[in-house]
Amino acid sequence: MAEDDSRRKWNPRAGPYLGEVSSLAFLNLPQHISSIPYLLAGSGSEILLYDLSSGELIRSFQVFEGVRVHGTVCSRSFVCSEERYTYKLVIFGEKRVKIFSLIVESASSPGEISVNLEILDSLPRLSNWVFDVCFLQDSTESGSLEDEHKLLAIGCSDNSLCIWDVEDSRMAFEIQSPERCLLYTMRLWGNSISTLRIASGTIFNEIIVWRTSGPDGDNFEHGQYSASHMLRLTGHEGSIFRIVWSLDGSKLVSVSDDRSARIWEIDSQEVVGPVLFGHSVRVWDCCISDSLIVTAGEDCTCRVWGVDGTQLEVIKEHIGRGIWRCLYDPNSSLLVTAGFDSAIKVHQLHNCGSEILLDTVGVLDSQDKVESFSARLPNSTQHTGLMDSKSEYVRCLQFTQEDTMYVATNNGCLYHARLLSSGDVRWTELVRIPEEGPIITMDVMPGAMVRESCVLDDWVALGDGKGNMTIVRVIGDMYNPLVGSNQSWKASPERQLLGTFWCKSLGYRFICTCNPRGLLKLWRLSDPLASAASEIYDISLLAEFSSCFGMRIMCVDVLPEDEVLVCGDLRGNIILFPLSKDMLSGASVSPKLKIPSLNYFKAAHGISTVSSLSVARLTSNKAEICSTGGDGCICYFEYDRERQTLEFMGLKQLKELSLVQSVCQGMHFSKDHTNNEYAAGFASTDFMFWNLTSETKVAQISCGGWRRPHSFYLGDIPEMQNCFAYVKDDVIHIHRHWVDGQKTKVFPLNLHTQFHGRELHSLCFITTDAKAGFESEERYKSDTSSWIATGCEDGSVRLSRYASEFGSWSTSELLGEHVGGSAVRSVCCVSNMHMIVSDVPNLPEVRVQDSAADDTESPCLLISVGAKRVVTSWLLRNGRQNIKGESSTTDNGHNRASLEVSSVTFQWLATDMPTKSSHPSKKIEKSPKLEGVEEDTSANVTKSGSNSYHERENYEDDWRYMAATAFLVKCAGSRLTICFIAVACSDATLTLRALVLPHRLWFDVASLIPLTSPVLSLQHAVVPLRPPHEGTNNASSSDVYLLISGATDGSIAFWDVTKCVEAFVKQVSSIQIEKFIDCQKRPRTGRGSQGGRKWKLRANIQKMTQDSNSVSEAAEEDPATSLELTNGVPEEKDRNESADSPPETSEIKPSHVVKNAHQSGVNCLHVSRSSSSHGLMCNVISGGDDQALHCLSFNIISISGSEANKSEIMDRNQTPSYRIRLTDRGGIGSAHSSAIKGVWMDMNWIFSTGLDQRVRCWYLDKDGKLVEHAHIVISVPEPEALDAKAIDENRYQIAVAGRGIQMVEFSG
Repeated sequence: MAEDDSRRKWNPRAGPYLGEVSSLAFLNLPQHISSIPYLLAGSGSEILLYDLSSGELIRSFQVFEGVRVHGTVCSRSFVCSEERYTYKLVIFGEKRVKIFSLIVESASSPGEISVNLEILDSLPRLSNWVFDVCFLQDSTESGSLEDEHKLLAIGCSDNSLCIWDVEDSRMAFEIQSPERCLLYTMRLWGNSISTLRIASGTIFNEIIVWRTSGPDGDNFEHGQYSASHMLRLTGHEGSIFRIVWSLDGSKLVSVSDDRSARIWEIDSQEVVGPVLFGHSVRVWDCCISDSLIVTAGEDCTCRVWGVDGTQLEVIKEHIGRGIWRCLYDPNSSLLVTAGFDSAIKVHQLHNCGSEILLDTVGVLDSQDKVESFSARLPNSTQHTGLMDSKSEYVRCLQFTQEDTMYVATNNGCLYHARLLSSGDVRWTELVRIPEEGPIITMDVMPGAMVRESCVLDDWVALGDGKGNMTIVRVIGDMYNPLVGSNQSWKASPERQLLGTFWCKSLGYRFICTCNPRGLLKLWRLSDPLASAASEIYDISLLAEFSSCFGMRIMCVDVLPEDEVLVCGDLRGNIILFPLSKDMLSGASVSPKLKIPSLNYFKAAHGISTVSSLSVARLTSNKAEICSTGGDGCICYFEYDRERQTLEFMGLKQLKELSLVQSVCQGMHFSKDHTNNEYAAGFASTDFMFWNLTSETKVAQISCGGWRRPHSFYLGDIPEMQNCFAYVKDDVIHIHRHWVDGQKTKVFPLNLHTQFHGRELHSLCFITTDAKAGFESEERYKSDTSSWIATGCEDGSVRLSRYASEFGSWSTSELLGEHVGGSAVRSVCCVSNMHMIVSDVPNLPEVRVQDSAADDTESPCLLISVGAKRVVTSWLLRNGRQNIKGESSTTDNGHNRASLEVSSVTFQWLATDMPTKSSHPSKKIEKSPKLEGVEEDTSANVTKSGSNSYHERENYEDDWRYMAATAFLVKCAGSRLTICFIAVACSDATLTLRALVLPHRLWFDVASLIPLTSPVLSLQHAVVPLRPPHEGTNNASSSDVYLLISGATDGSIAFWDVTKCVEAFVKQVSSIQIEKFIDCQKRPRTGRGSQGGRKWKLRANIQKMTQDSNSVSEAAEEDPATSLELTNGVPEEKDRNESADSPPETSEIKPSHVVKNAHQSGVNCLHVSRSSSSHGLMCNVISGGDDQALHCLSFNIISISGSEANKSEIMDRNQTPSYRIRLTDRGGIGSAHSSAIKGVWMDMNWIFSTGLDQRVRCWYLDKDGKLVEHAHIVISVPEPEALDAKAIDENRYQIAVAGRGIQMVEFSG
């Protein structure tokens, strides 16, 4: 009874929903409270209220249960009582309508408000979906505010109109349109019954405009009202998704499935102006003002049009299925967009004469706008004709401040250009090279500048076509720059000097030059103070660094503390060279010392140029390298000084940019993000600044592409402070937006966390507990924040943080994408390590320093599988999140993103997918007859010379992995960690695979046969053969490894893979394979990158050589090409036949099969552990399409020596020393009203969810029967997966994913 009483206190509570935003509306407050409107956004069953002046979420309200908010209408007028303002708010969704009082009160702090929502009325469920509502007034009354909101018109999907009496809370009457038909959309216009007009978009691609009429005007108490047809608008060739009225009701704008928007004149019944074509797919929403039209479509673009049909701007900042809602306020010029990806973006538009332009760097209430002006070189001001060979033109230019830049010309002249506020440029000629050779390259290292005194101390490096280097020190002030010193020397032969680089970490005493063949020279300059006294400049060549790739070096950075120099070349390679402190100090220098590369990463950016590099120190022996390139990617690497290894950590692919030039850091006003990360680069012929944190565009300038000389400069707040200059013909075009000081808010904004843009198929909680899995159920975690990994239909994998102390989703980070955007069907997290005692006499010596992934004894891995049979593994990098390293700088002198928040929390490990040369498979003709619960069949493992995983049908068949589960195993005495991954494919195959770490090798371990139906769900159980409380010699006891699968035919099968796992681990652990492996790989992005490892897959694993000499020779050539991989193991032609080989692929039959556990597909499984009178008991809960929950229990029983008729010491390889006892506990036939999609259980509770949008909480009674305790309606449409986590003994977190994600708190 006490247990029952304690359970009664447990109740579920719905948390925030993170998913599609389905409605937008403005809330206009009095001017003295806010000059711009607040925003009401509907997401799921919630209403979110945002302050657009600060970008903060004021409050959220739960308004429905399981019903999505489709629309929000707020009254324009309000009731004022002292500092209390009351609005009427109508919220509708599906067939529901609710009326609320929205109460806004001024808080004690200036500029702050408190908001409350009180329900006034909840209308009865209507018979049709609601498309629009509007308030009407009764003109027979006195005209007070209450009378203005006395009636509510409701437009329904059957082309009817319902009039609701708000005062009496009753349905006054209904009006049916003359043409009864189904609609896709309807919009109302008018403030009384007599002026009410209805525009209906029918399923026949027409717009029907009709009105209400009656014998007694607007007095609805008397007379009957009817509908009168006004006009029919035809022209669209697809379904009409949205209609909006102009403010005066004279025009309509409609958008359609035919990718067009049309403007209709109501009086003339014709299309006004041209048809607006621009979207590539369906158009979902639109809005209209006096001067512009805005459309939003499925192509994730929002397009701004003039009333004459001219397309003025294209905004593309959303992802996924598109932008569903757009909203424009002409008074504040704010444009708001929202869509499937949960993001809410805010931009500011401004009038520029007769044009409407997107001010992507706008500041609210600021008169400072973008300045655009041009300038010519001083000697070309009178030049009006075409340029010839003797004309002077710009070869290089570079900003040092927002109003200062250096310009170098083909005539060997260096200018200092001062940009004046009037738009003019003040030129100062600093240096002219004596031979007047064309300046090929220039780099500037700005010195410390005091703004009040405008003091200059800049260092300019010039390289000309004659091979000469010139170093110019510029002193004085910004108004009168002077040359402080000038040093020149012969650095390269003629036409061989292509690049010069300053490294800020080395200072002005060192400069690098490069030639076309990848030779980098490091020069030490003389001390300017000593040189000024003697007028003799001592310039010495310290070293020559020769790239093993022979390609031109494009960027250089140095980390003196780790004694490493990092280069990026023209073909995407990153090379590391040693750079000793003694060399820099001059203690040990030999002339023309040639230094070979220390390490390298081939094709880090595919075959695209590495455009920038920056190095930041992580720890005393580790550094992070960030590179950007012409493949549109930002790559992160980790350099270990002790091991001298360079390891790929992760990447960010910017689909908005085709070339990322650099990454820099800026300040922000958000409480969640004190620092924002920005990328600068090119999108086709446009230059763009992109906010990586908020995923918004800061500025976009059309310039003709990256091949022209250009330069940019960003201030502390790039949205307010940015400059860009480029050269076209002989003209320098300058775009500048610079606002000093910090205003209230900068646009664009991202109000809501951006999430997946498509449906989710899987999710899992991330746990780093070393005792994860079963043991984690007994070790409740004390932290209240949870990290959840999710896999999406578009191939993306994200890591999201839920902060339960605030009850909100705080961050969502994109980890990466599957190859080709293939859908992710399943994700799982594994961190619990299982040990196997080795009986191999001579294991390789344990050398932890050689491991690339040995940061922890038990690594935490994330496994994602999906379409095209892609398997991707990720390694959790917790240790990097709170490290504060020394940040480096970009070319324009601004700090790169801080490491206080890690740039990547997971390291990509490996991706495996079949090649096009896969062979056709041999089909299983007939499966063994297994009825009911089959007992254990001892002879389940058969050696096979064939590899069923690789003997698939043609690659063109779109087979996909449907489910996966994984566990970690390590052999005692070996440094190798093996992650076993069981994957179920849609072609009715089930395979046990292995990922060997740290070498990232993939193997096929076993094929699980026979399967007559595809497997939909997979779980594993690792059960100790001898429970911990039995005996003391636990080190010698082993585990039993079981796989549990649920198939489309409703069966649940148990597979014992213990023998295969142990045999594989022991054999692989005895082989030295690290010398043959090239781990320098990165994920495939499909944009010129090298992709992951390419496998040559064969039936058997070939034998490997132990000849270290031949291996080292091959490695010096090119580890990526000199070794041939055979099933993940490099093979050389001259093989050592005496070498060991890993195990062959096995075929395993099921030990138990429970047929007809469900009447149809088993969609989900979960396993937990509990204690019973029989010892350790494992419970399996399953849910299926038949709406049923089914519960099974099993335990492992050891077989004594007498029972096995064996000696006391038994050979487990010949006879099993245990058996599995299975108990069917039955279940509940109608646990949900729709198919069950997710289940989870522990020793106390069971949680399930289904397509009925319910989360149900169950428990097992004393008889082992399922009893429902409580349920809650969730906001996630079409749930696909569920996972749960015990926070402490009195609280659970339940995450449900589908079209979005929602957290449910279950506590007692």
